[in-house]
Amino acid sequence: MLITDCHIHIQPVKMFKSAALEVMKRARGRYDDILEYCANPKSLLKHLDAIGVDRVVLINYVAPTTMGFTIGVNPWVAEYCKADPKRLIPCGSVHPKHSENVTRDMEELLRLGIRLVKIHPPHQLLYPNDYLNGVKELETIYRMAEQHGVPVMIHTGTSIFPGARNRYGDPIFVDDVAVDFPRLRILLAHGGRPLWMDTAFFLLRRHKNVHLDISGIPPRQLLNYFPRLEEIAHKTLFGTDWPSPGVPEITQNLDQFRALPLKPEVQEQILSKTALGIWPE
Repeated sequence: MLITDCHIHIQPVKMFKSAALEVMKRARGRYDDILEYCANPKSLLKHLDAIGVDRVVLINYVAPTTMGFTIGVNPWVAEYCKADPKRLIPCGSVHPKHSENVTRDMEELLRLGIRLVKIHPPHQLLYPNDYLNGVKELETIYRMAEQHGVPVMIHTGTSIFPGARNRYGDPIFVDDVAVDFPRLRILLAHGGRPLWMDTAFFLLRRHKNVHLDISGIPPRQLLNYFPRLEEIAHKTLFGTDWPSPGVPEITQNLDQFRALPLKPEVQEQILSKTALGIWPE
């Protein structure tokens, strides 16, 4: 079984706003290890070998107002993942309100080989369907991702980082995106946790193109949040959100997930097969 963690945050630390970085530091032990992983992909790969994880998706996105991340995250993550393109999958972003030329920036993102586009409504301070409210640049992002077969991950649920606006995290606004871009593969990061899991489940059952990323959900609570998880296992991806605040180590997430009363074939689907369908080897 080839295990993929579809959601880890290995990012350019120098870009962090000081307040956001303090949240990270206070919430994690052994933060020097995280700094080493962010600086050196070989160290991260060695760590993945030690814990038995084959592939990871490195979530990066543009959020200058809340987090400090600029469009420079795209070349940064693309270069980082060159250390092992089979195991390190780059996720990048174009911010529709901070891009001078969104078409050009999306073309550059595609040229860099970015394999996932991230929209983070609570950090980017917009609704995922704001193209209906005049933010036409957002429509361009979705349209180009759809045309080029690049999936889009949309953060759903809350955030504790300074400046985050959690009203943007309600997944119901993704309903419009799924309707208007039916060939766009959409990943609901975090399944709307901890407020909107029922909405996320509805969207997963309604739309063929909507998938679930279970990162940031304590595995012991997963079946409380999604008691009918087996019905959507074919659309569900394992992820951890490590090393975000409050998120246990990847190994602890894996152990707790494997302890759930799920059939072996369901566990394999979530840990491995769904991600392989989205990012083939």
